[in-house]
Amino acid sequence: MSQALDLLRDLIRCKSVTPANDGALEILQDFLTPLGFECQIVTFDGDGSYPVNNLFATRNRGGRHLLFAGHTDVVPVGDEAAWTHDPFGAEEVDGVMWGRGAVDMKSGVAAFCAALPELVDSGEADNGTISLLITGDEESDAVNGTVKTLQWAKEQGHQFDFGLVGEPSSTEEFGDVVKIGRRGSLSFTITVAGEQGHVAYPHKANNPIPVLSKIAAQLSSEPLDEGNENFQATNLELVTIDVGNSASNVIPASGRMSGNIRFNDLWDAFKLEYWLGQQILKVPANGCDIELKIHHPVSRSFVSNESKDVDLLIETVKKHANITPERSTGGGTSDARFIADYCPVAEFGLVGKSMHQVDEHVPTAMVDRLQAVYTDYVRAFLDQKS
Repeated sequence: MSQALDLLRDLIRCKSVTPANDGALEILQDFLTPLGFECQIVTFDGDGSYPVNNLFATRNRGGRHLLFAGHTDVVPVGDEAAWTHDPFGAEEVDGVMWGRGAVDMKSGVAAFCAALPELVDSGEADNGTISLLITGDEESDAVNGTVKTLQWAKEQGHQFDFGLVGEPSSTEEFGDVVKIGRRGSLSFTITVAGEQGHVAYPHKANNPIPVLSKIAAQLSSEPLDEGNENFQATNLELVTIDVGNSASNVIPASGRMSGNIRFNDLWDAFKLEYWLGQQILKVPANGCDIELKIHHPVSRSFVSNESKDVDLLIETVKKHANITPERSTGGGTSDARFIADYCPVAEFGLVGKSMHQVDEHVPTAMVDRLQAVYTDYVRAFLDQKS
């Protein structure tokens, strides 16, 4: 078994469901320290979220500074009885490794770490600075993880030239997509307060449901934009409408709906809050009180389309995959949104079809291919001049 697969096996066997660590970061620390990395596990808490352990490892040799980012936390396994392999067993059968995190994204972390010994042994790693930021909180709140570790690293004097995130970016085949940006994400809640009463005496009450439903229809029918050269169109999705009423003879006192907007670089949080307010004003309130709440933090959109380091990544992936990757900004969010505040950033990793599913798994040969991409990319990155 290759060094990447040895490391991946050890990481999968850590039951690191967010925010648990279960030794995953210590495994990485023990791997990186003999390679000359200064490793620190920093813990952050507060801001309404749980404490999180994060690993920051750096090998400072001056020159260009590459930041690799990833996470060792995983989503829950769900119904463990539905798995055909132990979700934390890292069983390898017929060239496939099974387990939670096999794709998302302990594989990316293992492949990048395993790419480093060759570069250290050859002396090529001395051509610049390599850092790794591995968080234990990407899959859930993401409050005390990457964002705070980046702030801490800046206070320590670290400045990055480029960020590479090892999320599973490929869609159908290895190397078909490199993520060069992400849409932003804004969640909101709209509450409509009326007056509770008996359904037989509607004149003595004020039903909030008609107002709530009209606001829902207004939001669902009004397009925000048509997209642009970097991004697909912004879309708004309502995810719940609830009045908390179990009785059939009671007009509810209030109701609320929640939604999410995935937005491109034509928008920001302030513009979207104004847009939502304008749509609400188009619906008669009929004596009800209406409140709009924006849930913070709001993830901003970003794109790294003009970066020479993205071009280099595309060429490196093309060399190993024999296809030209699509430069994509589709999909959800990742911790790359935090890195974008410090330097250009892109994402490249495995095919992500089984992530978060029962029987998550990865072909072992694909992990080795990813290690080869990372080795060549780090070598080429550090060889470039600032």
